[in-house]
Amino acid sequence: MSIHSDDNDPNWEDGDVSTDSVVEAGRDLVYGILQNELSFDAIKAKVLNDKAPVWFQIEDGTSALHAAAYNEDVELVRFLIAEGAVWNAVDELHNTAADIALSLNNEECYTLIRDAGIRSELLLTLLSSKNALAGSSLSLVLKATDETAAGDTDNFLASRLRYTRDEHGQEICLVSVSDSEDVGVMMGWERDIMKETVNLLCTNHPNLQEGLKILNVGFGLGIIDSYFQALPTRPSQHVIIEAHPDVLQHMRELGWYEKPGVQILEGKWQDFMESEELLGVGCFDVVYTDTFSEDYKALHQFFGHLPDLLAGPESRFSFFHGLGATNNTFYDVYTHVSDLHLADIGINVDWSDVDVVEGKQDRWNETRKYFSVRTYRLPIGKMRGM
Repeated sequence: MSIHSDDNDPNWEDGDVSTDSVVEAGRDLVYGILQNELSFDAIKAKVLNDKAPVWFQIEDGTSALHAAAYNEDVELVRFLIAEGAVWNAVDELHNTAADIALSLNNEECYTLIRDAGIRSELLLTLLSSKNALAGSSLSLVLKATDETAAGDTDNFLASRLRYTRDEHGQEICLVSVSDSEDVGVMMGWERDIMKETVNLLCTNHPNLQEGLKILNVGFGLGIIDSYFQALPTRPSQHVIIEAHPDVLQHMRELGWYEKPGVQILEGKWQDFMESEELLGVGCFDVVYTDTFSEDYKALHQFFGHLPDLLAGPESRFSFFHGLGATNNTFYDVYTHVSDLHLADIGINVDWSDVDVVEGKQDRWNETRKYFSVRTYRLPIGKMRGM
């Protein structure tokens, strides 16, 4: 039985109704919509007068919003959202109501639910002045109670990493989160994404011939840094921020500390934003970030430093967009939210689509399905000219 009481729900009043009556009212609402037994006016009466909980989910996770999406009822979807329906509630198949609408090719219902998610995330940002996004519903969905190395930066930095190759021969970096489970920190399947990212960041850049000044946060397998080093003109300055001791040791073994023009800053990016080690380099032509075990709150904070890191309108910024990438709706919401937050600081983003599945189904490593959507949205940001 899924019953999610919410102290902030306008239809929930302590002592007003018993748990049994809430369950009954919630079930009647969901089944009434699913089976087309209730008119729109009857549904409104149940919600507004009888206090039927719009957040309630029956045994398989179906909510009233799911049911409205199944029925492709645009008016009802709009009403339920206005009354506080949980836009990102998932059923037992991990589908949101928006995913149901998308599967039915109902763009209007999908957009209504997705936009509710965007508004929710933006509002939480505004309300969290001292701890932005700490209460984000998406952050809760993505991180939940994950206190392993995969879900916490400090635990991750204290964990042991293992560089190896999978059954297809592609290099992977793994971290153990339990005695029986390894999690992929970075996988070889990301290579095509990184190659295209470097192409869009660097091709036709006016400073390419004299050597770009590049900042990359997070080394991982070194895929994107290797592509930066393989540019027709090697970067004049190539700064890499990396915190994990095992990654740093791997970089030493590969000779990155001896590469000309490469400077490695050992620590979290937060340690260097106001340090002479970074500021002394000056502004960058290209900035890229791809960190592990950091949520959107941390990425949003990184966005705030970009005006000081980028040299000007010709400079370019990108990040590995794996935000909410286990679900199409979450991924779409985060795409829009990050686009709007970057626009707030004066960065316009062009998005490109990269198919990460076609012809590569047998190359996916099952250690962690951290990116299960078909299409990667590749962001390239530029500062708006004054």
